[in-house]
This record gives sequence, C-alpha cells and structure tokens, in this order.
Amino acid sequence: MQRRTFLQAGLGSIIAAPVWAAVNQDKLESAAMVLAQAVASGQVVAASLCVRYGSQEFARSFGGAKSVDDPFLLGSISKPMSAAALMTLYDAGAFRLDDPVKKFIPEFTGGGRDAVTMQQLLTHVSGLPDQLPQNQTLRSRHAPLSAFVQAAIRTPLLFEPGTRYEYSSMAILLAAEVAQRVSGTDFLRFIDEAVFQPLEMKRTALGLGNLKPEQLMRCQSESAAPESGAGDPTAKDWDWNSPYWRNLGAPWGGVHASAPDVARFFAEFLHPQGRVLKPDTARLMIRNHNREGMTPRGLGFAVGAEVGSPGCSEQTFGHTGSTGTLAWADPETDVVCVVLTTLPGRAANPHPRKIAADRVAEALR
Repeated sequence: MQRRTFLQAGLGSIIAAPVWAAVNQDKLESAAMVLAQAVASGQVVAASLCVRYGSQEFARSFGGAKSVDDPFLLGSISKPMSAAALMTLYDAGAFRLDDPVKKFIPEFTGGGRDAVTMQQLLTHVSGLPDQLPQNQTLRSRHAPLSAFVQAAIRTPLLFEPGTRYEYSSMAILLAAEVAQRVSGTDFLRFIDEAVFQPLEMKRTALGLGNLKPEQLMRCQSESAAPESGAGDPTAKDWDWNSPYWRNLGAPWGGVHASAPDVARFFAEFLHPQGRVLKPDTARLMIRNHNREGMTPRGLGFAVGAEVGSPGCSEQTFGHTGSTGTLAWADPETDVVCVVLTTLPGRAANPHPRKIAADRVAEALR
C-alpha cells in the first residue's frame, strides 16, 4: 500500500496528524483499509484514495496501482470536466445558457430539438438518451467520435425538453461538440488547454494524450456496464480496456486521471481561484438548475447531500463513474474525497468505493 500522508501543497513536507485537527486520522486509515482489504480479497485489482482538506492531502494507492499518480479510467466523472471546458466559452461570452443548441449545431433541428438549450444539455433534461440505440454497433466498428456526434444529432428525443430528468451521456457529447465548433479546436486538445493544464493535472488526459497505455489501470471488464461490453469476450476490441476506447476520448466518460488530479479539479470549485473559470461561473456550475421535483443537477455536476456520503451537506457536489470511481466535495466541511477503483460500479453493492467514502465522511464528524 503506497502512501502520501498529509502532504502540504507546494511544500511536500510531512505534517503530523494533529495539524489536521478537524479530521480523525484513524478513520481515514480505516477508509484506506477498506480498499486494502478489497484488493487483498481479490475483489478489486487496483484502487486509489485521495482526501484533501484545504492545502493538506491524504492519499493511498492499492494493488495494481503502485503510485497515487497512476491514472484510472474515470467514466462519468469526465462529464463535469467536459462541462467545465465548455463553460470557459461561456466566460468568453461565446454562448448563453438559454441559447438553443441549434444556434451552434444548425442541423440539430426538428422533432422538438429546436427547443433544447445549452443549459438543458448540461442538466440532463434535454430529452436526449443516455446511450445511442446503435451504440454497440458504432463501437464494434471502431467508429470515430464524429460518428457518435452525427448519430446523437439525429436520434429522436425521448421527451419534450425540460419536462423531465433523464441522465444523458449524449447530451454531454453534444455540449462538447458545441465547444469544438465554437472554439475551432479539437475537443481533446481544448479540454487539456482549458482545464487540465491550468490546474496542473499532469496525470490526466481525455483519451490517451501524453499518457502511455501501460501506465493505465485496467478495468475489470467482466463486470462492465452493458453499453461497455459487460465482459462479453467478443467485445474485447471495443470495451473499456481496448486501444480503441482508450484513444477515442469520449467526453462523457473517456478521461483518464490520477486521484490527486481529480481532487485538484474538485478543489478548484470548492475554492475558485479563477484558474479555469471566473469564480462566479464556477459557483454557478455547482448549484442546482433543475426545477423542484426533478433530480437536482448543476452544470455537469450532480449536486445535493445524496451526492456525497452520510453527513454531507446539501451544498455537496460530485459525480460517480460506472468504471468504479467516485468523487465529491463538501463546502461545509471543506473536504474533497476521491476514490478510484477498477471494479465497475454495478459489480458490488455496497461497492468498496462507497464504503471507503463513507468512512471519510465519518472522519469529519
């Protein structure tokens, strides 16, 4: 079990546990032990934990992750990162949240599409599906991302925009397509320049970027989500571990990152420094935009107490990933919690990521 205990940001010096007075170190060690035991039992192949409290950090790696800097496939934690890249264009005055999507993607019209707004793409109320009906066909053919975009533009809406909530990966794909068309820059490069580089997320990329395939933690694909092959041997050339998928850079789920890098991203919204977005825009992203009665969502983020662990405040924001990842930040306690594993989210209930995160929350009480 690798360690990076109570590191002082910028100094790299080890700080004694009493300095982090608000946190019970034994309970943080208990959170780490959950993941260590999951690896020892063979349930989880690799895992990484990072907890940030202000400028201090508690981090561990387990199993196949030999360092806390080893990158994992984040799955849907990619969504708020993609949304943040898009919102840099909002800061530049390139679009408004109430702009219709067809303003930027003119062919996205008819069948109710004319009414879909930029905000609705980011809050999962657009009517677009989570995955395309032809998802498996596109993946098995190693289709480029542009083919997914064209299919998402044409796919029928499931409901009238704004009338209900339905989680939608394809909405995030079209949000990224807007960013690409407005900026004139390939989205994989755009998100790197707009988000990852300013936050010094050096072990992060949408797609592979500068990361090497052998550095990536392999997903336990035998328990993968249905849209990712569900362990079917015939899906190995397009599942989460395939070179095709690792390189594709799906804006809704294709970011690779280390746990400390994910914590850096969330910390920028916990205490906006203006390195990526204007502070007011960062705060705009982590508040609820859906009407009462709908699942609360920020812009790309899930929001509310249920996003975190028991005891987290209503101001909590975060996201999970079907690849076995979890991240949340609670402004009330000033804590960021990131748990990355290779065990898909659907493979265990309760999942070790949740048990570990709950132990972190207990340490704050």
